[in-house]
Amino acid sequence: MMNFISGLVRLRRGSWEMVATILIAAGVIMLMQPFVLTVFSYSFLVTLIGTVMFIIVSHFPE
Repeated sequence: MMNFISGLVRLRRGSWEMVATILIAAGVIMLMQPFVLTVFSYSFLVTLIGTVMFIIVSHFPE
């Protein structure tokens, strides 16, 4: 846990890629749920933020 947090603070690729991947997965789950229209409405935005974030952090150092 401390290694993950220190990776976030020191801008390391592994920790930030995990956060971006979780955002992408959350956006897809939000897209597939049929119950709450507000959650469905923000699903594309969350997926897009996760994807752009993944592209950016893939250039961070290991």
